[in-house]
Amino acid sequence: MLQYIIPAMKMLFTVENFIWINLGVFIGSVFAAIPGLTVILCIILFLPFTYKMTAIPGMMFLLGIYCAGGYGGSVSAILINTPGTPHAATTMLDGHPMSEKGRTKAALKIALYASTFGGIFSALTLLFLAPQVAKVAANIGTAEYFLVCVFGLTIIAGISGKSMIKGIISACLGLFISCIGADPQTSYDRFTFGISRLYLGLDLAICLIGLFALIEILKKAELKPDRLKLDTSKIMDDGKITKDEYKRMARPALLSSIIGVIIGIIPGTGASMASWFSYDVAKNMSRHKEEFGHGSVEGIAAAESANNAVTGATLIPLLTLGIPGDGCVAIMLSALMINGLNPGLSLFTTQGDIMYAIMLGLLFVNLFMLLQGKYLTKLFAKVVSIPQEILTPIIVIFCFAGAYSVNKSYFDVAVTLTFAVIAWLLYKLDFPTVPILLGLVLGNMTETNFRRALLISEGNPSIFVSSPYCIAFIILIIGAVAMIIRSKLRDRNVQKGA
Repeated sequence: MLQYIIPAMKMLFTVENFIWINLGVFIGSVFAAIPGLTVILCIILFLPFTYKMTAIPGMMFLLGIYCAGGYGGSVSAILINTPGTPHAATTMLDGHPMSEKGRTKAALKIALYASTFGGIFSALTLLFLAPQVAKVAANIGTAEYFLVCVFGLTIIAGISGKSMIKGIISACLGLFISCIGADPQTSYDRFTFGISRLYLGLDLAICLIGLFALIEILKKAELKPDRLKLDTSKIMDDGKITKDEYKRMARPALLSSIIGVIIGIIPGTGASMASWFSYDVAKNMSRHKEEFGHGSVEGIAAAESANNAVTGATLIPLLTLGIPGDGCVAIMLSALMINGLNPGLSLFTTQGDIMYAIMLGLLFVNLFMLLQGKYLTKLFAKVVSIPQEILTPIIVIFCFAGAYSVNKSYFDVAVTLTFAVIAWLLYKLDFPTVPILLGLVLGNMTETNFRRALLISEGNPSIFVSSPYCIAFIILIIGAVAMIIRSKLRDRNVQKGA
């Protein structure tokens, strides 16, 4: 570890990297503050632009968006009682009541400090834990990697929405799309339908712009235009936080950061689960339970530290095993691979300086988020009230510019439009689109390792139960599926009872 730190710091401490970090933090905060514009949408829009960058500035830019998105959603949650991101809904429970009491600036400061604490805690966990997980990954062979990929695909059951069947169908569609192009072993073309441009497959960024970005515009087109009247004068309170309040924030912030890290490491869980679980724990442990839901500093601190503690933790399975913890880091995987960085132990041995530069950079992402949040909060607040008729055309332009910029091809723009139509049909039929993303990301990796394993064993499937790691992953897969099914059945019974 120590031999990589100094080279990593030399690679990280450049003006270019710090500019990209700050730009990412600013863009992420703005997007997350606007209700309806998600962090995953923001990352998808700007992913194509990172293809022209080297690994470190590209990842710093995306991590800036990712981490700032965790805090930015709290701005609108506190100011207008509308969460900018799903996980900010927990912050809204106490943030907006505190704002109505005339302590808007204090609520925003508590959210910012808690988010920064959770983010730094998570970054340090990533820095010290990821290399150890990578050492374990060194003992994993082709058969084990296939089972790791299958374990990653079990996430689909957890993000399938109301219907697990529809989620599985969506995932199969994603797996089918990942098969388009040349066969990885024989080089024969598959599902190209005579179109030579499809021989190299479909670029992930192009697909995602249609599946996630343009569809959001189509959804908004169905809604009546609305304007949010925001009075920024109510942010003029002194923002003072007492010593007693700081003391009360400390325990829930620390405990929620630990919970956020644990949940973040488990693929398919996410910041929303971490926020709600941490909020519930903080409420049960508090001596001031009556304040929760009425402007509790502990409630805000618990929710915000938890959702930002997830950010660094989700990178642990991504960098060590290639399994994305959530949709946002799944997209970042393509930014790594475009620079020839394939997750696993080899990243920490052959490219250790780059890996440590990225992990150290996450610390600076959170520090710059603190600085921007401290001095630019009023600007982020004003962004909340941007009219949709101005915002929508800007996003559409970014969508098409991003699709074209990947290969400078109008064919890619046509592919993006095609996927937008597919996403629209899925939306109308109430099919989730996130499972498609996981199918796209994990499809090629799953297929390649499966076929290699069978090639090594000369077609004998017993290779998939031939090592303790295989057995362990099979148990994890069965356990994960059982827990998800149990959760789905419980939710169904609750709905029937209601």
